[in-house]
Formats: sequence, C-alpha cells, structure tokens
Amino acid sequence: MISDATALILAGGDSRRMGQDKPTLLLDRETLLTRVAGSMQALFPEVLVSVRSQRPDLPWKQVCDADQGAGPLAGVLVGLAAAQTPWLFVLACDMPFISLPLVEMLAASRGNYQAVVPVVGGYPQPLAGFYARSALADLQHFAAGGGRSLRDSLAQLRVNLVDETALRPHDPLLRSFFDLDTPQDVEAALKRG
Repeated sequence: MISDATALILAGGDSRRMGQDKPTLLLDRETLLTRVAGSMQALFPEVLVSVRSQRPDLPWKQVCDADQGAGPLAGVLVGLAAAQTPWLFVLACDMPFISLPLVEMLAASRGNYQAVVPVVGGYPQPLAGFYARSALADLQHFAAGGGRSLRDSLAQLRVNLVDETALRPHDPLLRSFFDLDTPQDVEAALKRG
C-alpha cells in the first residue's frame, strides 16, 4: 500500500475517437473504469475519479473538472486540490494494463521531486505519473496563464523523468502505456489477451 498517495483516475474526456463513453466501455466483461479503479484500490487508500459532471452510477468519490475545456490538466488540478495525501498518482481510465510493480517503482522514485513521470519512446507519459500536492500552485499558475497541456506543464515542476530502461524490469512489454483511444485499439487489446 502506498499510504501517502491518492489515486486519481481521469474519466472526464469526451471519447471522440472511441465513439462511445470510455469509462463504461467493456473489456473482458468489465468496464475500463472498474478495471482501472480495482487495480488502484490494491495500492492506494483512496481512489478519486475525475469527471466532467457527477455520475450517480459510480461508487468512488468524484471530483468535477472546473474548466471543461482544459483536458487532463483540469482533472489533475481538481484532484490535487481534493487529495488528503501529499501525493497523487494520476492514471487515465483508458490505460487498463497498468503494472502495479511499475507504479510501486515510480512511488519509490519520488524523492524531493514535484512529479515523477515515465518516459516511453522518448515521450513523457504524464497520464501515468505521480504529482505532489506542493505542485498545485505551480500548475494553477500555468493554467491561469493559458496553459492547457499537462505535458507542457511539466516544465514548471521539478520532475523525475523515469526512462523506459528503468520501467522494463517492472513491465517488460510496457503494456502499462497501451491506451485505448479507438475501437481498433480495443480489438488489438483483446487479441493480445
């Protein structure tokens, strides 16, 4: 258990490329949101779900994006504000193959940083990273200045970028970073098993 962190599942996107609501999409007879939340409950004392508007069907505590058009950054901002722990682990609901040992390794890499973000294929993966509550003011300042990109916001923080060579011992195929954006992605995920 990572007791000094809260998990935040981002489930407030509009799912344009998927063509249907991603959180309720079934994968192996389980919704994406249920699958991801179940994984996170194994590691964190509390799971929050970032949504655009309250969903009465969800059993987890929900936080609503204050700025509907700001994308994942808006979800991270409300999650950091709502968290009762010093850290927030952020995960997109369309990333159902997250490796729990990988999350534990990222947690162990926090040190004096404000964020810990994996890097895969040379690109930071901010939708599977840790953010310190102490980063909230810097991220709010970035957003107030018109910033919308969570990836771009990392330049405002002290970030430990964890290269894929350090990730692979905990997730050899890096399946944690396979996200389901389209129906074709779902088909590929089902074929991989």
